Amino acid sequence: HGQVIDVWLSTRRDLTAARAFFTRALATGAVPVKVATDGAPAYPRVLDELIAGALHDTEQYANNGVEADHGRLKARLRPMRGLKTFRSTRILATGHAFIQNLKRSHYDIATHAPVHQRLPAAFNELALAI
Repeated sequence: HGQVIDVWLSTRRDLTAARAFFTRALATGAVPVKVATDGAPAYPRVLDELIAGALHDTEQYANNGVEADHGRLKARLRPMRGLKTFRSTRILATGHAFIQNLKRSHYDIATHAPVHQRLPAAFNELALAI
């Protein structure tokens, strides 16, 4: 699984939203070699503009990993009956991405721990650092 670089929530999926997302994601310093998206018409133009060297994969099952991750987030939200504000949605989605990256060892935190113990070990390391 790839690393979640950024989370973006928008009411629209137009050029402005796509450009804002990719600009903010690239500001983290990570430049992807491959970007898997669905077939939204705004993505190819923005990717050619901002990350010309990246492979844009829009094959039918290319973004299954992203959709599966969305499924875990939606399963978490279902008992909560959704979220009331854009702000709370953004906070929860960003936290979810952080936890997924910890579990997948995308950070140098708790990499020594076995997979099933990685998350508690990461929180112990973070607590000691604070």
